[in-house]
Amino acid sequence: MQLPFKIEKRLTPSRTASFFVPIASLLLALVFGGVLLLAAGANPLVTYKAMLQGAFGTPDQWAKGEFYNLSETIVKAIPLMLCGLGVSIAFRMLFWNIGAEGQLAMGGFAAAGVALFLAKYIPDPLLLPTMFVAGFLAGALWGLLPALLKAFLKVNEIIVTLMMNYIAVLWIEYLFYGPWKDPKGYGFPGSAQFPKAAWLPRFFGTRVHLGLVFALAAAVFIWIVLVRTKWGYEIRVIGENPRAANYAGISLVRNIILIMILSGGLAGLAGMSEVAGISHRLQKGLTVGYGFTAIIVAWLARLNPWGVLLVAFLLAALLVGGDQIQITMQLPASVALILQGAILFFMLGGAIFTEYRVRWIGWRRKGALLAAETGAETASG
Repeated sequence: MQLPFKIEKRLTPSRTASFFVPIASLLLALVFGGVLLLAAGANPLVTYKAMLQGAFGTPDQWAKGEFYNLSETIVKAIPLMLCGLGVSIAFRMLFWNIGAEGQLAMGGFAAAGVALFLAKYIPDPLLLPTMFVAGFLAGALWGLLPALLKAFLKVNEIIVTLMMNYIAVLWIEYLFYGPWKDPKGYGFPGSAQFPKAAWLPRFFGTRVHLGLVFALAAAVFIWIVLVRTKWGYEIRVIGENPRAANYAGISLVRNIILIMILSGGLAGLAGMSEVAGISHRLQKGLTVGYGFTAIIVAWLARLNPWGVLLVAFLLAALLVGGDQIQITMQLPASVALILQGAILFFMLGGAIFTEYRVRWIGWRRKGALLAAETGAETASG
């Protein structure tokens, strides 16, 4: 029996599908999540409402000028934005950087090293810029190593960047559990607190810090590079057809190295922002999966820098809302992770329909269909 439909590739991606498919995919993900919540004994509508309030606050809180919930969502979105931008620019060139978590860790390590051991030698106005540069360079170096292996030895970058995550995470854990551990920290793992000159400024009395400006500036920079520069054109050509780019004289080696310096550097800035803007020390909690979640951010945003900012904010809201339902409804915080996975599954699955379309052909037996096609060919002959 022949299937009653055929899947055909569109000549050009459908703009209508590009608009409606993500909306439909999100709704289906929420319905799927609702079924799981019902199975867990929770009311989906009440749970979703609690998540929204936990992530954004309530109108009563806004009327009083209380924006704590919203500010915490922005705080969690900052490292997702920076890592997501770094990952997306590498993915555009088909370099699969799975190492943003390690690059973030190394950025935090370098920035912390400057604040802890070099602050007394650096004038206060130059301390944060020095930490900025150190964080970027450390992340860039951690991204450069797999780039060199890929460019010159054709080593698979997925394996190398993934394994380097664990090296970086274990390295910083060794430091704040060992030689960098604060002797006055009452046994808690973590370095000594940074001097005040090494703290990123915060806005409006909240924990939202200057890292948000870093993320917005990085999005503008990447957009300009991709749309307005020759290098951006080379990145797009390599991403569409590396062999054709090579025949056109575009250097794959040079672009792999440059793109991973930028990609790793942006993830390194995420680490710098976390230690200088939030914890003000190197401690446990720096590497909590932002680099891995950034992969989801990049794909849901379709590698668009503006989309990365939006998706990072929405996923951060999902995570903060998940923490809220854990507190108020006694549900596991993993509910938010399940919803995050469901959204990714449905969004990526739905993206097929922007490139392909389903054509209904009706129920026919295979033999009858073959006879009909043969008769059509005979008639045309």
